[in-house]
Amino acid sequence: MKLASLREGGRDGTLVLVNRELTHALRVPQIAPTLQAALDDWQRVAPRLAEAAALLERGAAPASFAFNPRACAAPLPRAYQWVDASAYVNHVELVRRARGAELPASYWHEPLVYQGGSDDMLAAHDPLPLLDCAYGLDFEAELAVITDDVPQGVDRETALGHVRLLTILNDVSLRHLIPGELAKGFGFYQSKPASAFAPVAVTPDELGAAWQGGKLHLPMVCDLNGQRFGAPDCGDDMTFDFGQLLAHLTLTRRLGAGTVLGSGTVSNYDRSRGSACIAERRMLEILNNGAAQTPFLAAGDVVRIEMRDDAGRSLFGAIEQTVVQI
Repeated sequence: MKLASLREGGRDGTLVLVNRELTHALRVPQIAPTLQAALDDWQRVAPRLAEAAALLERGAAPASFAFNPRACAAPLPRAYQWVDASAYVNHVELVRRARGAELPASYWHEPLVYQGGSDDMLAAHDPLPLLDCAYGLDFEAELAVITDDVPQGVDRETALGHVRLLTILNDVSLRHLIPGELAKGFGFYQSKPASAFAPVAVTPDELGAAWQGGKLHLPMVCDLNGQRFGAPDCGDDMTFDFGQLLAHLTLTRRLGAGTVLGSGTVSNYDRSRGSACIAERRMLEILNNGAAQTPFLAAGDVVRIEMRDDAGRSLFGAIEQTVVQI
């Protein structure tokens, strides 16, 4: 199934089913008014949603209408929890190498995670706010999973059974604010403004063989101002899969339905595939040429992030944001 939230009916939007071609949608108020309501009661609601989705796919849903991704909020316009990981340790290693810092050995066997702000999730076509050029505005293309209720202390396999949806996001960073915040030893806050999410979230069965072992083996295509910036494969070089990440999160606490877990910036050792954030390209420039050349985002820049299946169909719809000075 493919699910989205229209910007109507209140702050949490209105749940709709979307067909595989992303051309038609169907409101399902008789099943669940919002995506959060569906996740809260997933075992009961999911079969009914699947039946309605099958009708929509066959063109047999009379109440369907043309799907407009620009009318969508984030799939969860506000979430009970947003946790971001750094599952691609080679990305962290590269950043540290560029500043002459060694990577602690623990990074390879214990995931890095932080709890972000979940009260304000941007939509795929919302402007990307530029507060001050001195902050170093950057995009970060990531994959995310959305769970139902996950008990405390689950193992990897059990954790993967609680992954109900996947989507992609732009985890926005203010690069020049990060070092000062991390130096305080208490994590990100001002340096991590609202993230933007693709208009559609999909159930794992929609991904076929590409979803294996808690990893999605498809490229994350990133364009900046109409030019290809990178297309690293999400499944390659992912040090910790989503099952491992969820098991790590539940060591001491349970997770509530509607928890969103990000992968961290997608990154491959094969640098010919490009990068999924500006900071990584700048680090490579420093290592190769002695100085960074690619600037961070400026007003008027357009960031586009998308993932397509093997047939060339957009899986989640595109994130396309224009940087706007505010």
